[in-house]
Amino acid sequence: MENLPKRPNFKEIENRWRDFWKKEKIYKFNINSKKKIFSIDVPPITPSGKMHIGHVMSYTHFEYIARYKRMQGFEVFFPACFDDNGLPTERYVEETKKVSKATVERNRFRELCFNSATELEKEYSKIFDSLGFSWNYDLLYRTIDSFCQKQAQRSFIDLYKKGEIYREEEPTIWCPFHQTALAQAEVDDLERRTTLNYLTFEVEDGNKIEIATTRPEFLPACVGIAVHPEKYRGGREAIVPIFGQKVKIFRDEKVDPKFGTGAEMICTFGDKTDIEWWKAYNLPLKICITKEGKMNELAKEYRGMTIEEARKKIIDDLKEKNILYKQEDLKQRVGVCWRCKTPIEFIVTKQWFVKVLKHKEKLIELGRKLNWYPAFYRKRYEDWVNNLKWDWDISRQRYYGIPFPVWYCKNCGEVVLADDKELPVDPTKNKPKKCPLCNSKEFIPELDVFDTWFTSSITPLINSKWKEDEAFFKESFPMSLRPNGHDIIRSWTFYTILKSYLHLGKLPWKDVMISGHGLDPKGRKMSKSLGNIVEPFDSKYSADAIMLWATTAKVGEDLPFREEDLKHNKDILIKLWNASRFIHPNTEKLEKPELTLVDKWILTRFSQVVENYHKSFDKYELSEARRITEMFFKHEFCDFYLEMVKYRIYSDNDKLSAKWTLYELLLGIIKLFAPFIPYITEEIYQKLFKKTEKNLSIHLSSLPEKIIEDEESLKIGELLKNVTSEVRKWKISNKLSLGKEISKIEITAKKEEIEKLKLVLDDIKGTNRVNKVVFKEGEFGVNCGI
Repeated sequence: MENLPKRPNFKEIENRWRDFWKKEKIYKFNINSKKKIFSIDVPPITPSGKMHIGHVMSYTHFEYIARYKRMQGFEVFFPACFDDNGLPTERYVEETKKVSKATVERNRFRELCFNSATELEKEYSKIFDSLGFSWNYDLLYRTIDSFCQKQAQRSFIDLYKKGEIYREEEPTIWCPFHQTALAQAEVDDLERRTTLNYLTFEVEDGNKIEIATTRPEFLPACVGIAVHPEKYRGGREAIVPIFGQKVKIFRDEKVDPKFGTGAEMICTFGDKTDIEWWKAYNLPLKICITKEGKMNELAKEYRGMTIEEARKKIIDDLKEKNILYKQEDLKQRVGVCWRCKTPIEFIVTKQWFVKVLKHKEKLIELGRKLNWYPAFYRKRYEDWVNNLKWDWDISRQRYYGIPFPVWYCKNCGEVVLADDKELPVDPTKNKPKKCPLCNSKEFIPELDVFDTWFTSSITPLINSKWKEDEAFFKESFPMSLRPNGHDIIRSWTFYTILKSYLHLGKLPWKDVMISGHGLDPKGRKMSKSLGNIVEPFDSKYSADAIMLWATTAKVGEDLPFREEDLKHNKDILIKLWNASRFIHPNTEKLEKPELTLVDKWILTRFSQVVENYHKSFDKYELSEARRITEMFFKHEFCDFYLEMVKYRIYSDNDKLSAKWTLYELLLGIIKLFAPFIPYITEEIYQKLFKKTEKNLSIHLSSLPEKIIEDEESLKIGELLKNVTSEVRKWKISNKLSLGKEISKIEITAKKEEIEKLKLVLDDIKGTNRVNKVVFKEGEFGVNCGI
């Protein structure tokens, strides 16, 4: 048993045990183990900028789970992973390298993305390693690596053959900034101020119809007018101002009579309602904006202007012609790209879709079979499914992603799929031998890439080696746990449930644990644009203090960053260190002796804490597991029990039972803390317990179980605590040291309480430095000034 120095050197401790864990492969996943597997479907982190403490919070939550389950005796499947394909990485490269896909050759752009992602992943790995993360690099995957590409392409082919994927030319949600299609889940709502413009349209019968619109730049694409039946009784055709095309007027009760004038333009396409009316009335298609978000030739003299420029110029021209007669300030919610916050547009393009709408009822049913933690997040999932209006567009007009394993026959147009044995394929570099329909050998490759969620949604299939290792797949699927942020329930959670159902007809995991966000001190989400990022090690605190921070909030709740929390955590670490320093010369592993009532009290309380700790972890109530551990350690163990046994340690009065109890309690306490603060608990374990406990690491030892249950000792212990508290209060109020001897105290209590207190009379005297104790029946109280 080694001595602990007066103060811990946190950096030395971290470096020592990080190297030790790596060298000894403490966290290695043993595929041949006979233990039961607990598998975590880790969220692959996206390399798209600097990592901040908000990331640390959510990732730390399932790090606790991995450590807890490992100490419970499970073989923990906990892969390191990165989601390094798709739009976020492309955007990062465009911003940092000052390039765009329009100015760089396709393969060169993909190379820039891959290299940038690789560098960021090295930085992220250093941070996770510094924090002491126990995920396994032997299980590492990157969603752009060849195996993930193979699995994603395999998924596409499987769903295509099942009739769950189709290709169609449809109005598509479009991001003009990134110049790619988006899925409904990639659209956020943004509240903004805009102008509602009131215009007059000439009608065929010589009358006029008044229209209110926020988007006059869509006048060239106007193909109809919808009016509420109660608001208009005039002619059937109107002439569009400035552009002159005639359009039909339709009476439709879906028009809100209270908004504007009760009449709306039908344009192709200003919003989703336009799409519905366009289809319902079989209207012509007129597109006035380009994929880059500029006006096209249909806009005539406004051609080449951006949407915003055209809106301003058209409004000026409408005013000059006395067509615009009124404007109102309006608060509106618009759909924006989830990444760049550019307002979305709707453009007709040919895209690949996964069928979603036909499965909505089944997806609700599956969601109800899943264990949600916290449970209320299931409602958010159900609301999302119920409100879906589109099938899932999986095509992206980008470069850095996984290519579709698809070619089109140049002769007959047949869709030709790659053979499973050839996966992964790049259709721009590989091609089929011949068309199965017409035997032609000329093909057009599909140039689009998968939506990044199309790959991320099969992480359980990637992890469990679907269609690669049948034995391992049977053992590891469904996975045990999916942790993910509440902001991606609509995307990652939803899409993974969908894909698992479409491929296998069942859920991908047993439990889903939803995390909140780490926020800045003002409660805002951390982002580069706001300049409010807090870097994980941009502070004077240890890795353990940072790790413990994530338990400040309950799972599922957002957590504003406060330095005060880290200060508190540092105090806990120092208190644990100091308690260990005091105990270790006075403790040793012994045969269990006869225990005193005070020992039975603290061991019974510890057993209750252990029971509630396990219950909390099993429900993923991580903050509660930390709270009950910390409260027991600080208050009952340090504030009371240690003070109660000092007199026994320094004498021969029940010394062996005190030593045995201190050994068991300190070992148990550091084990309960170990999932939260891995470094300092390893240091204390190795210095004080390694020789007697024999485990290579505390993180490979077993968590404590209940030691003893003694209800009578609980009552006696609580009474002793109350007496001690009252004596301390008196000493403090009289400005006496707590070690000051008192000649006599009088304890007033009920008769049955007095009988209990007499059983621990020596402990009352020894703990409180009292020479004489007298008892008196009555309401509880302690009189020290006698």
